[in-house]
Amino acid sequence: MAQVKPQVTLLKYTPDPEQTIALAAKLCYSDATIEDLKDGVESGDVSKFIARLSSFGHMSPFEHASFTFGIEGVSRALLAQITRHRLASFSVKSQRYVAAGKNVDVFNYIIPPSIEELGEEAVKKYQDQMATMQRWYNEWQGLLGGDCEKSNEDARFVLPNAAETKMVVTMNARELQHFFHLRCCNRAQWEIREVAWQMLGLVLQVAPNVFCTSGPNCVAGACTEGAKCCGKAKEMREKQQGLKNGQ
Repeated sequence: MAQVKPQVTLLKYTPDPEQTIALAAKLCYSDATIEDLKDGVESGDVSKFIARLSSFGHMSPFEHASFTFGIEGVSRALLAQITRHRLASFSVKSQRYVAAGKNVDVFNYIIPPSIEELGEEAVKKYQDQMATMQRWYNEWQGLLGGDCEKSNEDARFVLPNAAETKMVVTMNARELQHFFHLRCCNRAQWEIREVAWQMLGLVLQVAPNVFCTSGPNCVAGACTEGAKCCGKAKEMREKQQGLKNGQ
């Protein structure tokens, strides 16, 4: 079966991200040498200092810690959303250099939960439509020259937003906090919300003090959605707390 679901892996991150942030911030307020500042943050507990930075709104030091994720099992529709976060770096699987559905019956695709909820008959209809698009793709690929870059680049025009893509994404801690505020919210589209919560769970394990209040705005304060508020702030806080606990 070609259905796939979102899967996020934390590939790399700045070593000792909390100490890196603390060092950058302390430099702003101290005349000490960088080596002395380094020794100081390595020998002490920086959790309260990081919390103070956030409360002051002094966020530029958070940009010195970066996190790189591998994301797969997501749609081209998600790609259009996540690349709106311009303070991030993206490397994406190419539909030009990589043929869709090569050596399989149909390309990998995502089924929206709303369609799954309609039952087996609706899912089967959706799957048949994906298979039809694969046949269209194969037909155009053949007419345009076969499995090669030149034919792939135009045959891909018949592929749907549901087609799977994969990417490597890097964001600094400040941009990640912004990303989580927007994309962990229940008002966000379901797929990018799922990806955002997976990403949050991963970074909470390696930089808990940096991301301890991250998530939708209602985790650390009041909902900012006004009349469109989902009314589930308590559930969101419990969900975020569960991630802190590694659940």
